[in-house]
Formats: sequence, structure tokens, C-alpha cells
Amino acid sequence: MRFREIENTSIPVIDLIPMLTVMMGVLAFFVVISVSLSNEQLIEVDLPPEQTEDTPAVSDTAEELFIVEKDATGQQFLNGAPMTTEQLTLEVEGYLARNRDSVVYLLPSRELPYEEVMQFLGDMRSVGGDRVSLALEENTAENTAENAAETAANATNPSPED
Repeated sequence: MRFREIENTSIPVIDLIPMLTVMMGVLAFFVVISVSLSNEQLIEVDLPPEQTEDTPAVSDTAEELFIVEKDATGQQFLNGAPMTTEQLTLEVEGYLARNRDSVVYLLPSRELPYEEVMQFLGDMRSVGGDRVSLALEENTAENTAENAAETAANATNPSPED
């Protein structure tokens, strides 16, 4: 006797809900892992306080600024006067000792390579610590002592940490 095979003529049904649930779980896992492994470094920026009518403008103290310049040839200037490295170091130390709340501004030439600017800034910071700040020119006009004073007056003063 032969048995008859039952033919299944219906189309198989695939339930998509469990498969989508698993896929969403895997996707969520990889999103969490990728976000936690990314090392995004944030830079802290101390913004100057809002200037009101009661506070004096920074440009009023432009005559008292201590500006160290370095031109494209490597010559160093202190408020427009040429100086050697040793003289400059002594002047910076003396100025910072006399003026506890003042900042020394470094104004490098635009033609100086980045490495020399950073080396110059590092050398001055070894003398003045966090009271040495990098100032940049806003225009491409030739640098004079007046332009340097205006630029340094517009620079952000770092807050000394006690």
C-alpha cells in the first residue's frame, strides 16, 4: 500500500517582527559602542566678561601693554625696540614681577613658520608662565607699534590660576 504524500500548497509565512527586533538591538549596540569609543576632545575657552558702561574699555590701557614682536628674520623687539634673547628674558621677568596682573603679548610675523612661533611662545612661557599670551594681527598692513598695541588690546587676557 502506498501512502500518499500530502502536498503543502500554501506559501510559507515569514514573521518579520522578531527579525526586525534583533536588527534594531544590534544597531543600538553598535551605536552605543561607537559613541563611547570616540575620543572627542573639547577645548575650554574662557570668554571675557560682558563689557558694560561701568567697566573701563580695554583700549584705555593700551599704553601699558608689554608687546614682544618677532619678525620673519628672527629679530626680537620689545615695544618696537630690538632686543637680544637674554635682554628680552630679563625685561619680561622684571615686567611680570612689577606688574602682578599684567600679561605679556607675543606678536609673531605672519611669515614665521608655525614651529618657530610655537618654540618662541614656549620659551616665553618658561619665563612668564600663563601670563604670556599670543596676539595676532587682524589686518595684513605693515606691523607698527600702534597696530601691535591695538591688536594686543583686543586679545583675550588669560586668567592666572592661583
